Amino acid sequence: MELTNIPDEFNIASYLLDRHLIEGRGNKVAVYYEDRVFTYAEIAEMANRAGNALLGLGVEQENRVLICLPDSPEFLAVYFGTIKIGAVPVPVSTMALPKDYLYFLNDSRTKALITNSELAQQFVQVQNEFRYLRHFAVVGQPQPGQLSFDELISKASPELTAVSTSKDDMAFWLYSSGTTGTPKGVVHLHHDLLHFMPSHCREVVSMTEEDIILSVSKIFFSYGRNNSLDSTFLCGASVVLYPGRPEPEKFFDVIEKYRPTLFYGVPSAYWAMLNYLEKTGRKVDLSSVRLCVSAGEALPKVIFDKWKEIFGLEILDGPGSTDVGAIYMSNKPGQIKPGSSGKLLTGFEGQLLDEDKNEVPRGEIGTLWIKNDGTTACYWNKHDKTKQSIHGEWFNTGDQFYQDEDGYFWYAGRADDMIKPSGLWVSPLEVEGVMLEHPAVNEVGVVGEVNESGLEKAVAFVVYKEGYTPSQELENELREYVRGRIAHYKCPQKFYLVKELPRTATGKVQRYKLRQLLG
Repeated sequence: MELTNIPDEFNIASYLLDRHLIEGRGNKVAVYYEDRVFTYAEIAEMANRAGNALLGLGVEQENRVLICLPDSPEFLAVYFGTIKIGAVPVPVSTMALPKDYLYFLNDSRTKALITNSELAQQFVQVQNEFRYLRHFAVVGQPQPGQLSFDELISKASPELTAVSTSKDDMAFWLYSSGTTGTPKGVVHLHHDLLHFMPSHCREVVSMTEEDIILSVSKIFFSYGRNNSLDSTFLCGASVVLYPGRPEPEKFFDVIEKYRPTLFYGVPSAYWAMLNYLEKTGRKVDLSSVRLCVSAGEALPKVIFDKWKEIFGLEILDGPGSTDVGAIYMSNKPGQIKPGSSGKLLTGFEGQLLDEDKNEVPRGEIGTLWIKNDGTTACYWNKHDKTKQSIHGEWFNTGDQFYQDEDGYFWYAGRADDMIKPSGLWVSPLEVEGVMLEHPAVNEVGVVGEVNESGLEKAVAFVVYKEGYTPSQELENELREYVRGRIAHYKCPQKFYLVKELPRTATGKVQRYKLRQLLG
C-alpha cells in the first residue's frame, strides 16, 4: 500500500494481520516463543478471540484497554484485538510501580485492564483508587474480583470483522518514558504506522518475509513495538518474543537458539553484552545476524568499535521517539559514521532551529524539528504540552543536534540536558563517550551543577567496574584522562562514584534525577 493511498476507512490491525491471510501467509511462522511457534493464522485467531472477549465485556469503540504483559502471543492478541474493535490499546511497562499504574489507569480512563497473575499484585495495591476501570482480567490464575483472561478467550468466537474505523481515528497510545518527568499519553492514529515505519524497513534493514527479528527492547516501549510488532507484521517477517529480563547471558542464549537475522538493541544493552563477554570469556555465534540496530539513546563510538571488533558487525544507530513514532534518521549499511545519528530517512523532513526558531548554520547545535504525517496527533489531556511541541506540520523533538558537512546529524543531548560552563555549550554525550573508554568506567551520566559562585559546571556520576574501588586516586585518574582527550572546560568538575544510575524502564538515564541528587 502506497503512503499516499490510505483509504479513509482503514483499520491498522486488519492491515497488519488479515492482509497476510489474504496474501497466503496464514501458515507462515509469525512468532517464536518459549519453544513454541505461532503462525500468522494462529495469531489472527487469538486476536479475534481477544477482540470478541472485550466486546463481550462491553468495551466500546475509543475505550482504552491497558495492557501490562510480558512480550508474548497474548500481548499481540490483546493489542491487535483491541484495535480491531475500534478500541485503543495502551501498553505500559511491566517494571513500573503501583503509583505509576494508578496514574496510567486514571489518566487514560481505562475501562479494561489485561495483565498477568504476577503483575496483578502491583495493581491490587492501588485498586481502591481506580476511577474508571470496570474489568480486571488476568492471564494465569485470577484472584477474587478478577476475570480469567484464558476463560474469556476460550469462550470467544474466533471470527471477527474489523470495525469501521477512520484512518484518523485513535489507534494506540503509549506513555512517554519519563526521562524528563511525568509521562505523557502519546496518541497515535490508524494511518500513522504507514508513514513512520516503512522507510526504516526498506532503507535501513531491507526487511523481508525471510527475516527473523529479535529485540532487546520490550513491546511496551515504542522502539520495541517498532521492532517486534510494527515492522514484523508490516513485512510478514517472524519475531522471537523473549518475556524475561534482557540479561546478556540469556540474550546470547536466545540468539544462538533461534538464529535471528536482525538484532535490535540499545546502547546500554550492547555495552552490558560486551562487558559480559569480557568478564566470562564466552565465545558466541552471531553468524545468523546480518544487521544490528541501535536506538533509544545515542550509541557511543567505543561501543560501535568494540562490537565490530568482536563480531565483525556494524551497529546501525539512529534516533527515534515515541512521539514521532519510530526511527526517523539512521546510519545505513555502507553509509556509516560511527558516533553519528546518520541522515534523515525518506518521508521525514527535518530542520535545526535556535531558541528564536531560526535555522542554525551547518555545524552549529540546534533543536531538531521533524515533519512526518505519522507523528503524534497530540498528548492526551496535555493541551499546553501539545502546543509547545506541535506547530502545524512540524514537531519539536526537544533533541539537540548539529549537522556536519556531509549531511550527517550528530546528537548533542536533550535541550534541557545541555551544560554551559565558561559560557560555552557542552554536550553530556560527548563527555560520556570519552569517559566510557576508560577501563574503570562501566556507565556514566554527566549533568550540570551550579556551584557556590553561581556558575554551571559539569559533574559526572560514574558506575565503576568490578575490580575497582572508589578513591580520590581514581577520581584524579579519571579527571586527567578526560582532560587529555577533550577541551579542558568540558571536563567534569566533580566525579561521584556510584553503584548504579537511575534509568527509565526502557534503559534511558534519567538525568533529572541525577540533578535532584545534587540538591
